[in-house]
Amino acid sequence: MSESRPPFPPFDLDGALAKVQAAEDAWNTRDPERVSLAYTADSEWRNREHFLVGRTAIVAFLTAKWEREIDYVLRKSLWSYAGNRIAVRFQYESHDASGQWFRSYGNELWEFADSGLMRRREASINDVAIDESERRWFGPRPESERGIDPWREHDFPLR
Repeated sequence: MSESRPPFPPFDLDGALAKVQAAEDAWNTRDPERVSLAYTADSEWRNREHFLVGRTAIVAFLTAKWEREIDYVLRKSLWSYAGNRIAVRFQYESHDASGQWFRSYGNELWEFADSGLMRRREASINDVAIDESERRWFGPRPESERGIDPWREHDFPLR
């Protein structure tokens, strides 16, 4: 039996939004094994300066990431979609072992196999040190905020 993860490409608006929310939900678990199951076994990633291939590499990368990025919490937003591709923007917050908080801003380009599993992920990310009082996100998105683009519903400045 082959692996699959609906919705399947080509994506419509509802399918693209569902993929984005599912990714946000999975990443907010900070469970590398669970997150890796959304990707093909030979998935290719570029994450900042890191180039990864395959689920084993993804699990190792995410394990190290969430050891460094403590209390990580993420918000993703659909930017665009067409066929088997989705573009998202995101922000996440975390702190390091010294207690310094960061907000990380980024864009991702996703390409999916017919199975609905992601076969390619390219992420560009920038980090900004913030004071704990500047935090925006305090845990996974509550049910009442699902389907809401956090950048459109709030008048957040770019920083």
